[in-house]
Amino acid sequence: AAESIAKWIAERTDIQIRVFRPPNYSGTLALVMLCILVAGFLYMRRNNLDFLYNKSLWAVCAVFFCFAMVSGQMWNHIRGPPFVHYTHNGVSYIHSSSQGQFVLESYIVIVLNAAVVIGMIMVTDAGSRKGDVRMRQIMAIVGLVLINVFFSIILSIFRSKAHGYPYSYLFK
Repeated sequence: AAESIAKWIAERTDIQIRVFRPPNYSGTLALVMLCILVAGFLYMRRNNLDFLYNKSLWAVCAVFFCFAMVSGQMWNHIRGPPFVHYTHNGVSYIHSSSQGQFVLESYIVIVLNAAVVIGMIMVTDAGSRKGDVRMRQIMAIVGLVLINVFFSIILSIFRSKAHGYPYSYLFK
């Protein structure tokens, strides 16, 4: 904005105005605050750092990172799309083209992928768990239902975006 006004003045009056913008330190400040917060947390827990060696914690962090990247969150960060799209028919949560994506659509895909993974974990855990057979059967059935229903929803979203995609599962 200031550059365009300075250019407009220079075109009409031949007076050159130098626009000076101070550096934005908000990102650096946020990073420093995060580092201080993590260092303070580690200092407070210095006598018990066993949570850093917890495989489940690192597995959950890795899975969440994969969910974020697979869902298109990085694409949203780079392109800066709108959260949703308002049309005369109402609010559109999922972009109709395979070349675009809304922010809420990424969140929907994250939740659907997480539900599929939870179903897989339930099926795997039901097979390896010792104990009540009835509970293991219920876990396996619930896990299979989660996998089938939510994968079918993911497939139907992909089918609506990629026109001409021939495959569907439970939902069209």
